[in-house]
Amino acid sequence: MKKIIVFASGSGTNAENIIKYFAKTKIASVVSVFTNNASAKVIERAKNHQIPVEIFSKNELLERNVLQKIQEIDPDLIVLAGFLLKFPENIIEKYPNKIINIHPALLPNYGGKGMYGMHIHRAIVNNKEKETGISIHYVNENYDEGGIIFQKNVALTEEDTPETVAEKIHELEQKYFPEIIQAVLEDSNSKK
Repeated sequence: MKKIIVFASGSGTNAENIIKYFAKTKIASVVSVFTNNASAKVIERAKNHQIPVEIFSKNELLERNVLQKIQEIDPDLIVLAGFLLKFPENIIEKYPNKIINIHPALLPNYGGKGMYGMHIHRAIVNNKEKETGISIHYVNENYDEGGIIFQKNVALTEEDTPETVAEKIHELEQKYFPEIIQAVLEDSNSKK
């Protein structure tokens, strides 16, 4: 069975959705959740599913501590699900094309440093965009610039607020993120 590590910084709804999805499959399971936020709700969500949690500081991420813990687990895929720190190059180099992220907009638009969560949804509403969506992409050394694996769009109306945009995005994330993770894992199987 394939091993997935999930990195998250916040409430962990995507992380929990991924945990539940793979608990019902024979292809993979989430073996650990890593977080840089000791008060993140994702910790409680992971523990409710008996998933071990690693809590670390930004310094530990940039040094070798987190890489060492990842190597001990030897994951097949690292999934960033609402993880807000820039992923360090030493981990990216060790796991090329094995780290994926979800972004709550249609990249390359609304990507880059500082573009996450409600910041993105406000910008989309302020710019009167007709659509938005999600992008699932590989992680490289630059924010939101790795190769795009999957995008799904959703129409917006003039009545949409940042909050309603967030709801639409959350629905897309919940539906598609676990499916695309599975497809990536199955694709890596076929390349062996």
